Amino acid sequence: MSVWRWAELIAPVDPAARITLGEGGTPLVRSRRIGPALGIELSLKLESSNPTGSYKDRFAAVAVSAMRARGATRCLATSSGNTGAALAAYCAAAGASCDIALVETAPPGKIKQMLAYGATLARITGFGVDAAISDAVLRMLARDGGGPDASLEISAYRFSPIGMTGVETIAFEIAEQDPNAEHVFCPAGGGGLALAVARGFARLRASGAGPAPRVECVQPAGNDTIASALRAGRRATAVACATAISGLQVPTVIDGDETIAACAASGGTGHVVSDAEVWRAQEALAREEGVFAEPAAATALAGAIAARRDGRIAAGARVVCLVTGSAFKDPVSLDRMVAGLACPTVSAAEWGGRASPGRQPVRSADQSLRRRAAGRTPR
Repeated sequence: MSVWRWAELIAPVDPAARITLGEGGTPLVRSRRIGPALGIELSLKLESSNPTGSYKDRFAAVAVSAMRARGATRCLATSSGNTGAALAAYCAAAGASCDIALVETAPPGKIKQMLAYGATLARITGFGVDAAISDAVLRMLARDGGGPDASLEISAYRFSPIGMTGVETIAFEIAEQDPNAEHVFCPAGGGGLALAVARGFARLRASGAGPAPRVECVQPAGNDTIASALRAGRRATAVACATAISGLQVPTVIDGDETIAACAASGGTGHVVSDAEVWRAQEALAREEGVFAEPAAATALAGAIAARRDGRIAAGARVVCLVTGSAFKDPVSLDRMVAGLACPTVSAAEWGGRASPGRQPVRSADQSLRRRAAGRTPR
């Protein structure tokens, strides 16, 4: 399985230059507990099963293949982690170098993954937090990426429209897996993912095939460049980033206005959630569904929970939430999730004397989620 299954629907790339590591073809898993607790038909699109652990592999497969087709041998990029890991892996497969400017708060697990693939990295102070610094870094990279051997690959249509068509394949797969989907919730930093999903469904509709779900854009309140603007019908706005959700720390307006237009055209709207709601959704995915997601990957679910609570999606609605990356990539978020839990070392005799040593009680998913849906925060 690879994104090249959809070669006729995405940007054309010479078949001889195409790279794949088996990206795409990710499962759509029906929720067994969270969806029923919320009173909706919920499915989870597990993009964490891609080769480097996130949906960004779809982008990297097409971006690096197109770069290779042009004869470029040096990839320049920005990342908070997942884009960099994907590009570093696909550049390694293509025999190209990969230089990445990292946001200041990039998680150490993702940095190690990029280094393992052989990428050259540098953290930039203020990048991903301060809009002016972030814009300056992007301008410098755009300048340096103009050489004949270099290619600037940032996972946004503004910078890498060819690579982003690889992300549109998420919509093509959902159309096959759940033709009756009514809402698709997407996390957003710069907006490229939600834009790609909306464009993918629009492409299918234009060809006379596929469903027409509403594409819903979810952002943490500390990086609300798009979501509130989408709901209010205005343009995207740069912010001073205050969220701790790594991967969604994009204070500049990149694909924001295009995302607003595409989501609105689909009938979708914007949803703003707190960091605490994201962390609760991350915990619920692990403990109620067995899905191991990093915080950014739980943001779509946090948005769906809030939307159901506030009456923006109806009881019984068919909802898809994108789970965009694995928790293995962000050990800091894991430390937060398991704080207070322990794995003691005991003797065999001690183990035999109790059924589950050190095990902590887990609150009922049905009870806690029903309280959230009703607007009450569980203790």
